[in-house]
Amino acid sequence: MAELKTKPTDRSVAAFLEGLADESRRKDCREILRIMKRVTGKQPRMWGPSIVGFGSHHYRYESGREGDWFLTGFSPRKRDLTLYVMAGFKRHDALMAKLGKYKTGKACLYLGKLEDVDTKVLEELVSASVEHIRKTST
Repeated sequence: MAELKTKPTDRSVAAFLEGLADESRRKDCREILRIMKRVTGKQPRMWGPSIVGFGSHHYRYESGREGDWFLTGFSPRKRDLTLYVMAGFKRHDALMAKLGKYKTGKACLYLGKLEDVDTKVLEELVSASVEHIRKTST
């Protein structure tokens, strides 16, 4: 089985975020950092070169694939802020309806900028996802 390429590193989260060229993106990331720290009770850690992750859990799929991953995290990508909502979005229709402007992938929430969403709803969504992952992890 192939090994995951994205793993926790010792890189500084603060240095990574301060290295972002755009001040408004840095401000958004600092707020997401506060939300995720509050929700998880964990300190942020760099996963690979560009993902800020919080906590960790062990997963095992029915296929037999397994590994360790963060509970939640984010990455300031070139186009969007990518938030990793590991439990997905299907069980959160009510929250998603109140969130604001966003796009989704399977477990990724894409935000153009933080002001496009209701941060209280975002925190509820992240909290519900983290709670679900904690309950279902191996």
